[in-house]
Amino acid sequence: MADAPSLPLTMPADWRDFLALTKPRVMSLAIFTALCGMLVAPGEIIHPVLGFTAILAIALGAGASGALNQWYEVDVDRAMKRTAGRPLPSGRMDKVSALHFGVGLGVFSVLLLGFATNWTAAAMLAVSILFYLLVYTIWLKPRTPQNIVIGGAAGAFPPVIGWAAATGDVSTAVPLLSMPWMMFLLIFLWTPPHFWALSLFVRTDYANAGIPMLPVVAGESATRRQIFLYTLPMVACAVAIWLIGYAGLVYGVIATSLSLLFLLLATHVGFRSTETDDGMKPERRLFWFSILYLFILFAALVADRWIGLV
Repeated sequence: MADAPSLPLTMPADWRDFLALTKPRVMSLAIFTALCGMLVAPGEIIHPVLGFTAILAIALGAGASGALNQWYEVDVDRAMKRTAGRPLPSGRMDKVSALHFGVGLGVFSVLLLGFATNWTAAAMLAVSILFYLLVYTIWLKPRTPQNIVIGGAAGAFPPVIGWAAATGDVSTAVPLLSMPWMMFLLIFLWTPPHFWALSLFVRTDYANAGIPMLPVVAGESATRRQIFLYTLPMVACAVAIWLIGYAGLVYGVIATSLSLLFLLLATHVGFRSTETDDGMKPERRLFWFSILYLFILFAALVADRWIGLV
């Protein structure tokens, strides 16, 4: 009788495993967009000590989301080649430790932000953590190919939280057309083409794990079309921030130029033959450019704001 496959033995975790649990690369985008949201907020620039504390709290909140995501998805991560080396599926950490770490980090981050700045920002941070865990990770991701579309809201909160930390308020007469919510909308619309480009060249991983990502459920052609279609409103949103008057010419030139390049790359992905055997270079190119695109756009918003103050 053949031996049943056994799960990896849990080995003592060190600080690098706890750091990996926070998904540092994902956290870096949340930190940067939150900082930009804080720096473009109207009024006086937030005190450096309070600003640093707020960014630290938002970083810890993002790390808590990553830890709780990995705690819940340990079996999924074990089935995927690109995530099998993470602390939990590799056996370097047990689930209880990951859960305690994630919950503790999340609670501490919310309290820290609330006491350092205001409870509006703290409440939004709490909502973003719970949204990522309950709505995206537990509900949407294993059930629908639209997981990234709706779940993208979790990653769109940081600039709004940064804005709220600096001002104590995110409300306007028309919330969806206010600057913090335009930043939210930009990330929200950016998320599907960004992640679907990734999912095209790691499709086998998602299929093996039973995750209904769009390429697995609808196929590559449909995914490519959706990438192109979602790029259109994203580009419109990026340029609209300038046209509405929330940013000046510096941002406008950068946003228009980069958005046209993004659209060109998305068009190449959206309308090319699925039979082309080139290692999915266009998809990989779009994925990596999409990261650079968002970083530069938010940096341009800050530069535009500071040039206006000079």
